Amino acid sequence: MNAESFLLAKAAQTEAALDACLTALNDVPLGLDQAIRYSLLAGGKGLRPALCLGAAELLGGDVDIAMPAACALEMIHTYSLVHDDLPAMDDDALRRGKATSHLRFDEATAILVGDALQALAFEMLADTGNVEVIREVALASGASGMVGGQFLDLQGEGKALSLDELRRLHRAKTGALIRASVRAGAVLGKADDAQLGALTAYGEHLGLAFQIVDDILDVTGDEASIGKPVGSDAGNEKSTFPALVGLDEAQRLAQEAVDAAVTALDGFGAKADSFRNLARYIIERNH
Repeated sequence: MNAESFLLAKAAQTEAALDACLTALNDVPLGLDQAIRYSLLAGGKGLRPALCLGAAELLGGDVDIAMPAACALEMIHTYSLVHDDLPAMDDDALRRGKATSHLRFDEATAILVGDALQALAFEMLADTGNVEVIREVALASGASGMVGGQFLDLQGEGKALSLDELRRLHRAKTGALIRASVRAGAVLGKADDAQLGALTAYGEHLGLAFQIVDDILDVTGDEASIGKPVGSDAGNEKSTFPALVGLDEAQRLAQEAVDAAVTALDGFGAKADSFRNLARYIIERNH
């Protein structure tokens, strides 16, 4: 299956499960429910749930068992975007081709949407009954993972970070949750130590490639394709791979990370072709 078909299929499965989850909630104020749905069901790439479900499938696991974790990962990712877009952070006006949550509703509602999605994510993770998976996602999304990476990103504005500092920032901000997505699916698919190690390496390299390409698209992309303002990194004086090493070297580093991700899958044979295609798609994408 090619990468776009793989992502679309997994996104459709995940969105149906997310919609069912929201519909089953009780006593959520109508305005808050609308705001949550606006951001959560906005038609994103669904990369993190796709990685979770795909890893479970690769190991012969049951997708239904992995689905609560996949939904939780998309909830956490969405909450991070809603909060990142706030005026106190990146102050963005467009996300996934639509007005950002704080502009469509208001800042207080956007903050509460993020809070609600984070809590609901861990409710979903509890449904897996797997403490290892709950801990994995908590670590990846907390102070030593995604939140810590966002802090480093904000602190780094207007400063010239070294390549090592930039890698550390993105390992936390973007890479940690991508890595956790693969690992959560692998654990729920009952991976052995060798399989888990290989998929962990795949997730780490994929996360780096994804972020480098994101940085490149902020320079070379167009707003209609990427669904958010172009040039916002430069506007916020952020350190990025193109700014630090130039576009050509950034593209080389992205390709190097993709090649390493593909190599990590050698032990899985043809069963991992969807994951190999996904890694290659990361560097070819324009959105």
